Amino acid sequence: MEIDHALVERLVAAQFPQYAGLPVARVEPGGIDNRTFRIGSDLLARLPSAEGYVLAVEKEQRWLPELANKLDSAIPVPVGLGAPGEGYSWPWSLYRWLPGVDVLHVDKLDRTALASSLGGFVTALRNIDGSKGPLAGAHSFYRGASLMNYDKETRSVLRTPDEAQVWEAAIASTWTGPRTWFHGDIAPGNLLIEDGQLTAVIDWGTSGVGDPACDLVIAWTFFDEIERQVFASGAGLDADTWARARGWALWKALITGDAASDRVVHEILNDPVVPRR
Repeated sequence: MEIDHALVERLVAAQFPQYAGLPVARVEPGGIDNRTFRIGSDLLARLPSAEGYVLAVEKEQRWLPELANKLDSAIPVPVGLGAPGEGYSWPWSLYRWLPGVDVLHVDKLDRTALASSLGGFVTALRNIDGSKGPLAGAHSFYRGASLMNYDKETRSVLRTPDEAQVWEAAIASTWTGPRTWFHGDIAPGNLLIEDGQLTAVIDWGTSGVGDPACDLVIAWTFFDEIERQVFASGAGLDADTWARARGWALWKALITGDAASDRVVHEILNDPVVPRR
């Protein structure tokens, strides 16, 4: 669906008249699942870009305020729920703007400090009671659920015996712990830095409760070997969970299939990240 600043201006004016007339600007770089626009200096509109992403709206409205009260790093907190209108077909959200620069655009990033902070973040998230949270499924694109949801797709793109071995190890175990909160897309573009520190984690559309292995993928997609171990030390979890995390990373890299993904596959095959005790 075409979503531009004129549409957002109309939606805001019609449904949140107290903010009508504030300047509207598309946030760059833009997302895929949602289109985001800054409203004035303090607000952000987040609109699903296709019907498949609509399930996340109600989930974020319901759960992000609760999670925000239990985490040290900031996360988006909804301030309003928008309805379909003005030619737009789905519900959408209004959030407070979170300051900071995403990791990919930070000059002189302290990567080791980020690895440590992020390991602490995923541990803190995992320690929040998830017994009543949204169980992993279609709303999370099966992040947090069984890797078997992507078994057929992954096997169709496996290229080497080593890749097959990683995949077989990944699907050989399942999460047997409690229903555990996960973010689902811990990636550089979703991590905000301010004054050299990790201050916010955004884009919770794939969040839910289930297996936290999917939140470890950044170990191979962004960190080097030393940073990876720092992250692993902070994130904890057992060897089976890290094996499933390798599976998540391998699946995404293989279906993406570009040069950057080839580098990720190399890292996955050469560093299984066996947690140190």
